[in-house]
Amino acid sequence: MYGDADTLLANEHLDLVHICTPPQTHAPLAAAAMRAGVIPLVEKPTALSLGEMDHLAAVQAETGTPVLTVFQHRYGPAAVRPRRLVADGTLGRPLTATCETLWYRIDDYFAVPWRGRWEVESGGPTMGHGIHQFDLLLSVLGPWAEVSAFAGRLARPTDTEDVSMALARFGSGAMATVVNSVLAPRESSRLRFDFEHATVELEHLYGYREKHWRFTPAPGHEHIADLWRPDDGTDAESGHRLQIEAVLDALASGAEPGVPLDEARCTLEFAAATYASAFRGRPVVAGELTGDDPFTRGMDGGAVPWAPVKGAAA
Repeated sequence: MYGDADTLLANEHLDLVHICTPPQTHAPLAAAAMRAGVIPLVEKPTALSLGEMDHLAAVQAETGTPVLTVFQHRYGPAAVRPRRLVADGTLGRPLTATCETLWYRIDDYFAVPWRGRWEVESGGPTMGHGIHQFDLLLSVLGPWAEVSAFAGRLARPTDTEDVSMALARFGSGAMATVVNSVLAPRESSRLRFDFEHATVELEHLYGYREKHWRFTPAPGHEHIADLWRPDDGTDAESGHRLQIEAVLDALASGAEPGVPLDEARCTLEFAAATYASAFRGRPVVAGELTGDDPFTRGMDGGAVPWAPVKGAAA
């Protein structure tokens, strides 16, 4: 047993560390691992801000050791399939999409000291719950171009939002809605993609199998339904095991393991843009949040409309 990570890293020969600690410790622990020559696999969020992500990128360049992020929903067989069918043109152009993380968390859930606080979790359901669903959305649709959003603290005893809603435009021209909430008594995680040649839908809660997906070909394209069927009959549930297996297989074969830092940063930037658009009241374009922008330094940007005014009388 070791009392701290530095002692562990100094005394053990490790290939990979899985960082599952509270969010505010993710970036420091990942940097320490990389400097020790150990690949960190970091639970979401990789970091609390885009600035921290850029610091990790600098450490990655300095050490030559990659940092990976856990986005396990990318690894279910049925999620790999639409990415392949998009890449080979089978589905045609992406047109519209819907991404909903509608979960329910009672007030007591936020009694854990690091939940619902900007300084230690860096956001509410946008960062801590919905990020898995919209990461899967981004992995299918590719780079986003612009976000317009709202966010609010409607019911829960948090510093952060308990709901956010975004409209997104992608580089391909596709448009999507993204909802992140912890206020939904009937919980559901839902994705829908409408392509030129088919609709692809997923509805589950915390993990999916083949039965949670639905494929509807457009009229005249019924033949492509055969391409949706599982390749080998496997029906593994999406989850950490599949991603960890994929990471280990990639390391053994010399391939690049996922999810690499640049892709994880794109997902985190989408979250930052959601907050920046909601709190500034205007659209945010990809690449806009850089340098000393307050939303690069922190997800709240110092602009949370319901935050107490410093120095105000109680």
